[in-house]
Amino acid sequence: MARPKLVFAKSSIRATVAPCVNASDYRIYATYRRTGSGEFMGELKVVRTLDGRLLFPFDGAPPIGPFQVPSEARDAAKSKGEEIVAADLANPEH
Repeated sequence: MARPKLVFAKSSIRATVAPCVNASDYRIYATYRRTGSGEFMGELKVVRTLDGRLLFPFDGAPPIGPFQVPSEARDAAKSKGEEIVAADLANPEH
């Protein structure tokens, strides 16, 4: 006989997560990739660590670049990540 699965409403799970209060509650992973034409595109991943939510990239997210130098692409991705964190701190989406 199989055990019944426990089903939890997503709203009850989200209610138990404490709100983010500073930038250390996020992880920003910024890097770059080289395109076929020799330019560099910024690559970014922003994660809210308290609930594991991926904030960037999202469907329809704009590309970061192109740039001629890898460091410019990485720096642009990092600044975009900091911008996303600041926006989420100002107006969190839970």
